[in-house]
Amino acid sequence: MAHPRHELNDAFQTPIRFSLMAALGRTAQIDFRTLRELLEADDSVLSKAVSHLEKLGYVTVTKGYVGTRPRTWVQASAQGHRAYQQHLRALRAITEGLLD
Repeated sequence: MAHPRHELNDAFQTPIRFSLMAALGRTAQIDFRTLRELLEADDSVLSKAVSHLEKLGYVTVTKGYVGTRPRTWVQASAQGHRAYQQHLRALRAITEGLLD
């Protein structure tokens, strides 16, 4: 049987991308500013993380306006949510019994 580390997804190997997917959950659509505050991240770091995950099809980005102010919203795609859940299962399998 293969070690569960082989099931880890490289897309979630950085703390910011891992935290971003955790913040989004399954259906939340969160604006960029709120994500930046939640994750305590700089604009450029968060922007790069969102772009990386968007290229993989793991998040969708919607741009629009609230009044006259531009806004960007980010949401996990179904594919991204499934990939993140698989990553979490692999982490649990690796740590199972080790923390007791």
